[in-house]
Amino acid sequence: MKISTRAQRIEPFYVMEVAKAAQALAREVADTREPMVFLNIGEPDFTAPPLVQEAAQRAIQSGATQYTPSLGLEPLRERISGWYAQRFGVDVPARRIVVTAGASAALQLACLALIDAGDEILMPDPSYPCNRHFVSAAEGKAVLIPTTAAERFQLSADKVRAAWNAQTRGVLLASPSNPTGTSIAPDELRRIHAVVQERGGVTIVDEIYLGLGYDDAFAQTALAIDENLISINSFSKYFNMTGWRLGWMVVPDALVPVVERLAQNLFICASTVSQHAALACFEQGSIAEYERRRAEFKARRDYFIPQLQALGLDVPVQPDGAFYAWADCTHAAHKLGVQGSWDFAYELMRRAHIAITPGRDFGVADTQRFVRFSTASSMAQLQEAVARLRALLG
Repeated sequence: MKISTRAQRIEPFYVMEVAKAAQALAREVADTREPMVFLNIGEPDFTAPPLVQEAAQRAIQSGATQYTPSLGLEPLRERISGWYAQRFGVDVPARRIVVTAGASAALQLACLALIDAGDEILMPDPSYPCNRHFVSAAEGKAVLIPTTAAERFQLSADKVRAAWNAQTRGVLLASPSNPTGTSIAPDELRRIHAVVQERGGVTIVDEIYLGLGYDDAFAQTALAIDENLISINSFSKYFNMTGWRLGWMVVPDALVPVVERLAQNLFICASTVSQHAALACFEQGSIAEYERRRAEFKARRDYFIPQLQALGLDVPVQPDGAFYAWADCTHAAHKLGVQGSWDFAYELMRRAHIAITPGRDFGVADTQRFVRFSTASSMAQLQEAVARLRALLG
């Protein structure tokens, strides 16, 4: 069977390959004194809160399960609009909000709407691998630009300006970022967007971790800058609805009918039950629970990262959001007699039964030195991981 060149360009999602190996080992050690500790997947250990679960049950019981408009339920778009106003003080009209089958569908729609074959999209290295693959699937080319700890592993206006050429169509950023948990300073994002606008390009910002910000200097939506900027968001991270596959995008008015036409043909609509459930995300009781959980994620970060530092796993930039630690494993790998993050991750899995993610997924600029720890697991799991790391590396 002939496989399309498009499909062949998409690299494996190595975090999932590592996860398969971890799951296989987990079955072998499940009944031992050291069962597997999973710090590899970026998925909250929390699930949808009670009000959201109850809303889903009501939708099913009442038969509210048929197709919705492709742009999403109007009440849900209104509530998302209200969340921007209440949380960020930004006016985002509901008419510009498109509810999607997860942030993945939103990114796919944005790329298909804006990228032609051969167009180049500038992205930071390191960055989330699937984002560049959405560009590839749209026949574009993701151009990874190396970043440094001094730049918070984010692009700068100067680097965007220097990399821009005749094929460049725009930038795809993430703030806060996976794998680093770092955000772009608002003033720098404003400068980046100005460079893009001057060249007639598009600025797309992945903001799926926006609700999980811990530093007021960064915890602002990119939509405060300009209505011509495209924001991608999700109910998976802050709202703890990973498997419900629900997200949204905010686009300029002129792009709404284009995205609607694509969504009608590719997805029809996002899950109706998930949309009805998500209405309850914005109830006062749900928001209070989400804020309690956000504080718990911050507490996990504040505990775990100093422990990594003490063990020689240097985290060069304190993450201001999300639930990740991007750690240099060079010293720790040397202690275990291996080189590079890939071998270090597998050695840690084998000897300490801790699953983490090697840097290979996230780019090519120095990523062989780095591993990503997820702090989305419980404090007890993080404490157990630290004890095992200390026994192995201390």
